[in-house]
Amino acid sequence: MTYSFEPGAAKTASAELVNRATAGGPERHAGLERVLRYSLFDALRHRRSRRISRGIAMVGAGDLTYRSTEQPQPLTALEEALLILATGVTGMTMPDMPFKTETGEDLVGSPMLEVLGRAASSPDNAQGTHFFLINDHGTYLLRRPKAIDPAALHGDLTPAKLIALAEACKHRVLDKRLDFPREYPCYFGRNRYVSNVPGSTILFPVVDLTRQYINGMMYLLTEPEGFRPTFIDDWNFYRPAGVSKWVKRKFLNKDLPIPLGVAGTFRIHVEAELLVQNLLLMIQAMGLGGWVHAGFISQIALGHPDYRSKYGPGLGFRYEQPRNFLRRTLLRPITPLPAWQPNPVGLDGLIEGMCPPYYPDMAAAVDALIDAKYGPNGIYRDVALFDRAFKPGKAKQFLDEVPHYKDDIVACVKDVCNYIYDHYGRFPAHVDAMFVPGIWVQAHHLDLAYYDSLYKGGYSETQAEHQCVWHANGAEP
Repeated sequence: MTYSFEPGAAKTASAELVNRATAGGPERHAGLERVLRYSLFDALRHRRSRRISRGIAMVGAGDLTYRSTEQPQPLTALEEALLILATGVTGMTMPDMPFKTETGEDLVGSPMLEVLGRAASSPDNAQGTHFFLINDHGTYLLRRPKAIDPAALHGDLTPAKLIALAEACKHRVLDKRLDFPREYPCYFGRNRYVSNVPGSTILFPVVDLTRQYINGMMYLLTEPEGFRPTFIDDWNFYRPAGVSKWVKRKFLNKDLPIPLGVAGTFRIHVEAELLVQNLLLMIQAMGLGGWVHAGFISQIALGHPDYRSKYGPGLGFRYEQPRNFLRRTLLRPITPLPAWQPNPVGLDGLIEGMCPPYYPDMAAAVDALIDAKYGPNGIYRDVALFDRAFKPGKAKQFLDEVPHYKDDIVACVKDVCNYIYDHYGRFPAHVDAMFVPGIWVQAHHLDLAYYDSLYKGGYSETQAEHQCVWHANGAEP
């Protein structure tokens, strides 16, 4: 079928697809059928930022001002489910890496923090990115249900199955849409007119850096003798970050420095950006509008103490005041941010960083991470879990032979973590424990008449047909 995207193109619909899907009863849905058939290449080719949603009364633009009579149209449960699942767990990972050198020496083959695989890559599969979903009904944390079976995403994908999986991920944290005054620094520029509007669904990433910050340092120290880097504090005259004795023992190479300030997030935040791209491609495949743009800054969104009196508690994260009084007072003028500021360490009971106050000290936090990997109930003791990835009998062989982090590596990293916490009174010091990339993704139903009135080919086939394919006969799962 040939499509022309001139004014009125939205009235063109794939009746054959609608009829075939609805003929199967409630277990079939035309919109879902289309998404499952839609090609990746088409999603890449037609993905665009389309910002004008149904329900925006006016888009002020001089002689090009547009006035709409549309009403906001929230996403359905199935539409939101597909967005949620684009960020979730999809199956098993494979530990497909060598753990012996060509001369038979150990290479650590157990860096992963999770075994279940997510819809986007993550450093050492740490999966530190948490999404908050914001819609007209409330604000929700999306978390992995404890009983989720990734196999549920294989086989016949029905609306009921997908909605149930998505609903199991949602934990309500606010009974309203998270919002703040439509002014700077809450909203930037023109975004205040088109962002986080009624009818829209927002996905907002927050990244827990703490687990992979510790795990990543350990992995770096698995390099052979002479190639283990030395952690230095570029915010404290480039001194060794608690590792002087390890340098003297030549366990670390002083000529291979890693400044903590330059290392920043240790690239842990990249997972969030990859998942954002997943969301944009899913929005295109579904025929929705939307885009990625500046979201609330971390201090406002998470509820920094200095902002609460004006803007309220936001998402209500716990902030810990740095315990080093000297650093946050007399040395504050020469200490870069955020080292002297309160640290967002978690959302009690939901997201808790591997640092005080959730652990008595940083040594205990490191021990907890090691226990989660290698302890009696650790992932690298769970033969049944790895059996889901390996062929019969191979999982036990792997777990019996794969090298773990050596005691010296664990002890050295404890010294780095203790140095950071003792010197700055917070962990991490050079970045926040809960890192906000500062972007979010909005998905909404598009005001096609706006694009028809101004643009040549302002939308693709999936947007043109969305209402008929997804919302035919008023049946919306």
